Amino acid sequence: MQQQQPNQSQSQPPVFQEPPQVLTGKDFNYLKDMLSWNLLGLKKAHFAADQCQDQQVVVALEKACMMHERHYQRILQHLEQNVNQMKNQ
Repeated sequence: MQQQQPNQSQSQPPVFQEPPQVLTGKDFNYLKDMLSWNLLGLKKAHFAADQCQDQQVVVALEKACMMHERHYQRILQHLEQNVNQMKNQ
């Protein structure tokens, strides 16, 4: 007995060449979480650096602060660029 194979073109989702210009609620919540995580990491590293006496540890914690701040700013910059692009369309 021969089994029928389903038509693969009907069962696969379409392939997009570019991501859709839509921000879903799930996307928004994830972006909000990413911003919160980076802000919290920045604050915790800064607080720990203030409490620390070992200068090498202070330097490492301040580097972590700067990294989290860079990530936070990069996410905001990306969001602003996309909002501006959408306004210009």
